[in-house]
Amino acid sequence: MSTTHRTFFKIATVLWIIWGVVHIFAGIITIHFVLSDKTSVAVSGIADKVDPESVVRDYPAAVGAILSQHGFNLFWIGLITFISAFYIWKGNKNAIFLAAICGGLADLGYFLFLDLGGFVNFLPGTLMTFISFAAIMLSFVAHFKAKRVDI
Repeated sequence: MSTTHRTFFKIATVLWIIWGVVHIFAGIITIHFVLSDKTSVAVSGIADKVDPESVVRDYPAAVGAILSQHGFNLFWIGLITFISAFYIWKGNKNAIFLAAICGGLADLGYFLFLDLGGFVNFLPGTLMTFISFAAIMLSFVAHFKAKRVDI
């Protein structure tokens, strides 16, 4: 494996660690707000471009449960990518694909429904989409190029 491939894996690792930590935190804070009976704060935290006053209301318990499930998903997806990142450092194929599937598909849904819907600001959410895309591309390029060289 060349120095370039190793560097790509290391950069992808750092990007996935950042992405994972942000999503672990987002999951915890989303659940915290719902459990603290501040569901509207959780909604405005997710859709941060929307005027917070426009989402203040009494939400049914089912909405809180849905948001808590979303927070749980953010947490475990962040945790999986965070753990995978340490294996990506060494170029582990399974970790590369696991992080790409979990983080990449989570961000694809975010991009399709929140970004394209115009509900979010660039920071932090859209930036996280770019970070996951860069991590996926760097690790894929390194993996497939290194594999070709080793054959």
